[in-house]
Parts: sequence; structure tokens; C-alpha cells
Amino acid sequence: MPEGDTVFRTAANLRDALVGKTLTRCDVRVPRYATVDLTGSTVDEVISRGKHLFVRVGSASIHSHLKMDGAWRVGPKGRPQRQAYKIRIFLEAADIQALGIDLGVLEILDRDNDMDAVAHLGPDLLGDDWDHERAAANLTADPDRPLAQALLDQRNLAGVGNVYANELCFIFGRLPTTPVSSLTDPLRTVNQAQKMLWANRTRVNRTTTGNNRRGQELWVYGRAGEPCRRCGTPIRCAESSEEDRVTYWCPSCQR
Repeated sequence: MPEGDTVFRTAANLRDALVGKTLTRCDVRVPRYATVDLTGSTVDEVISRGKHLFVRVGSASIHSHLKMDGAWRVGPKGRPQRQAYKIRIFLEAADIQALGIDLGVLEILDRDNDMDAVAHLGPDLLGDDWDHERAAANLTADPDRPLAQALLDQRNLAGVGNVYANELCFIFGRLPTTPVSSLTDPLRTVNQAQKMLWANRTRVNRTTTGNNRRGQELWVYGRAGEPCRRCGTPIRCAESSEEDRVTYWCPSCQR
């Protein structure tokens, strides 16, 4: 599932593939921007901000958000594409092609003002603006709010998605529905979030347990009915109406 670490790694891949190269093809398959053609412009920067990604090309900025199912695929020019109908943008430069697949958000912005699109975000867990004190203050601003919701609110801290929200709740022994006010050390919570994303920023398969073995990577997420790694109690889950999210927890370890 795309979270801040996924977007950070995606930006690095696009940066390595495109920066300094001139686009030889630009096909935007979103009706509003279908007439935009950046062919002939040079890719200057690729940056990530929380779960948002920006490809700066000439005077424009290609802004995307992966949402739940999106991805950018980088490969050699001319590689056959499966499910081509899911491609939202097609870029080529030299011998490289970069495809935006099933992107939840895709828009072409004025480069000078592209950061306005993410001005609402809190400190980026993987960015130069990371500020643990401000993130902790944001997180606890509404003490009655459920912890998982507060962690997922990108206005508090940018980069945590559903996987990390569930894993953090487990690590700190709190149910996802427990109020933020139950945290005894909010600074420790946000610092742990930053450490977890930082440790996974270059990994394809993230781990929060410290164990990279297949099936051993996570504490609770996606493990409904399986035994808790700490106490053996079956992990529970519940669906949420908020963006079709599912929460996971151990009823013994989390109170």
C-alpha cells in the first residue's frame, strides 16, 4: 500500500531515470490536461512531499498522488504494457519510459506555485522540514480524537498511511479508537513514526518488526485471525467507512 516511504522511493526512482533529460514524449490521459504536451522540455527535479509527488519539467510541475492503488513504473523505452487503459500519463526521455498507473490525483501545475497544493500538510516524516515538536503538537491538538485517525491526518504529520497507523497503535499498546490523550509521550510516538518510515524508505517490502522474512514483517496489519507475535491472541480487524480502511489490533496487547 503506498505510504510516505513508497512515494519517497518512487521519487528517487523517477529522479534517477529522468532528471537532466529532455522529454521526447508526453501523453497526459486525463481529460482536463489532455492538450498539455511537455515534449521538448527538460526534467529538472523530482520531489516528494508526504504522499505527494512532483515532477518539475520546464515551467510546469506534474503533481500526482498514488492514493490506494497508484504507481509509477520506470523501464526501458518500448516495453509492452499490460492494462494500458490504467495509464494516466506516459513520459519518455532518451531510452527511458515512465508511466503513471491508476494515479488517484494527476494534475499539471504552474511550477512556481506547485507547493500550494501541499501547503496544508504537516511536517514531512521524510522531508527536510521534519519537526517532531510541531508534529507532536499537531497530533495532540484534538485530545479526544481517535489515535489512528489523528495519525492518518496529513495535516498533523505527512506520510503515515493505514499500515503505519495500525502498526504504531500496536507498538504503543493503544487501540486505534483510543483517544490521543491516552498517549503518555506524544514526542516518542511521532519520533517512532519517523524512524519507521526512514528505515523503510529504500525497501520494496517494508517491515515494522525488524524481521525481513516473508510473513514476519508486520505486527498486526493484514493479519486478522493470526496469532499476535507477542501474546498469541488472534488479531482482530474491523472495516471503517473512512476511505474503505481496515483497522487491525490485538485485544490483549492494546487497551
